[in-house]
Amino acid sequence: MNRSIFLMPLAAAALTAGLAAPGAWAQTRQTAAACPALLNHQFPRLQDEAPQSLCQYAGKVVMVVNTASYCGYTNQYEGLEALYAKYHKRGLVVLGFPSNDFGQQEPGNAKQIADLCFNTYGVKFPMFSKVAVVGPQRAPLYAQLFKSTQVAPAWNFHKYLIARDGTTVRSFPSAMAPGSGEIASAIESALN
Repeated sequence: MNRSIFLMPLAAAALTAGLAAPGAWAQTRQTAAACPALLNHQFPRLQDEAPQSLCQYAGKVVMVVNTASYCGYTNQYEGLEALYAKYHKRGLVVLGFPSNDFGQQEPGNAKQIADLCFNTYGVKFPMFSKVAVVGPQRAPLYAQLFKSTQVAPAWNFHKYLIARDGTTVRSFPSAMAPGSGEIASAIESALN
């Protein structure tokens, strides 16, 4: 029996029943094709470990930051949240990735890290589960960020800014505060 003859009534029934929107398959293919390689990763969300695709941020300006709870720079959560609050309606998203790579300053589990981020610092930007950001076990996203910039995080709160095109990346060291003029200028430039 010809498979296409058999499947056509099923597809028509699905469309009629509202189970699939016309063009939904084409839209799914377009979305996958539109996701830049740098964002084509999936990570568990910090608060509930639900898998999240970074492709949902395609077309936005993305700041990727490796974070830690017990670091001299931990108060940068406040500055990162301020950036997110100021620019998110214009297309900036800040993505936080806890990491225990530097000085064992992120020893906690997801619940402990989430409590610090969301309750102590009032973080509203997306936070993901703990990852490695340097060395042979580093997350593929961080390997690609290194390849794009030739700069690996040297400490917690290193910042990468990915332009809307998903390929242009700038790197900012841990010591540079999120509210610095250089970072604000780079964000403004990327948003325009």
